[in-house]
Amino acid sequence: MTASESTGPDRAGDEADLELLDDIAGDVSFGLEEINELLGELIEMRGDRKRRDAEIVGFRLGVSGEPPETLARIGARYDLSRDRIRQLHTRAVAQILREAQLSGHRAAGVFADRYPVGTRDQQLVRALLVETYATDTDLAANELSYLKLRLAGHAGADAKRIAGFVMQRIMAWQKKTNRRLAKLHNAEPLATGELNSWLTQVDWPGSANGPAPLPIESARTVDGDDEGRGRFYLSKVGRDIGFDSALEARLLRTVNASDLVETFQEQPSAVSYEIDGAQRIFHPSIAARLADGRVILIDVEPLGHIGFHINRIKSAAGRAHAHANGWGWLGWTGSRTGIPDLLRRKVDAQSESRLWELVERGPVHWPALQQLRGEVEFELLDLIALVLRNEWRWDRAPFRLTGRH
Repeated sequence: MTASESTGPDRAGDEADLELLDDIAGDVSFGLEEINELLGELIEMRGDRKRRDAEIVGFRLGVSGEPPETLARIGARYDLSRDRIRQLHTRAVAQILREAQLSGHRAAGVFADRYPVGTRDQQLVRALLVETYATDTDLAANELSYLKLRLAGHAGADAKRIAGFVMQRIMAWQKKTNRRLAKLHNAEPLATGELNSWLTQVDWPGSANGPAPLPIESARTVDGDDEGRGRFYLSKVGRDIGFDSALEARLLRTVNASDLVETFQEQPSAVSYEIDGAQRIFHPSIAARLADGRVILIDVEPLGHIGFHINRIKSAAGRAHAHANGWGWLGWTGSRTGIPDLLRRKVDAQSESRLWELVERGPVHWPALQQLRGEVEFELLDLIALVLRNEWRWDRAPFRLTGRH
């Protein structure tokens, strides 16, 4: 489901094996972030009228930068059935579209430029699939694709058709995964080489105590068998494993194929964390026991999302949980570029100085950032690097950048 594979609804993906080695860094951009930021603005506008609507749509689409949630998990939050959540989500999206049209929101022009009316279905499907892969949003790809296209001015029937093509490609990819794994050549050397590069980024505990044993089952219970998740059989553990996205599947494929890994457990722990006074729980992707006896807790954290405040809070909680068990911690970005690389990333001195000035004066909002980008050159990865280095707080939906307190 990468740029090399995503050639539209009428192809089966002849270059599918390439996605296992793909690097999402090339798709991390201010352009894509602006799309997600505008979605957040529109959802927040709905929240001013009906807070629950905004929460349901936000959880489903992952607008805060967290992964999208299944309908079952959202239902558990509100003690409602998944079908009822689907109804509420559909109704709320219709209201968001209506309010965006009535208000003349600037989103219309931005979305129309990115997903132009009159563009061939194949090109739109390719673009939407690439965005899905880079942002780890497979679970909500249908809803996100539909909303983006409608905001761009596409008719409802056209948006529904194209969003359906996107989901067909994702579902076809999920079903073909086992066959692709079986056909891969030199899978072990490739996987071991990739895993070796990840090991240089692991945050190991300082304690010399041995690691706690792996859990014997997944801690994810509410929606582990949700129909929106993919599944494949992995020989190293001898069972079917569920996954939420192509990025997560790529992680699982790598640890399954590498001879550096003895075994692993998917979603091994329910890790609690607190954000702005609220208690939350997340499930890191896998814990892998290496052949040398060490254990790594690994969570998929898409490269473009690792600077968000909520994801940094989650990562800190995951690290603390891992170290308390004598395990290493790795936030895997889907890229050869990891957090250590970003911390060392060289940013243009003028750009850094100007952004520092903005942050020092008070909260920075999206229009101010856009204005600065028109005056100096810097990329989204530069912003992420500065956020990580300086421990600034970056909230999304809506964008707000603040300094340390």
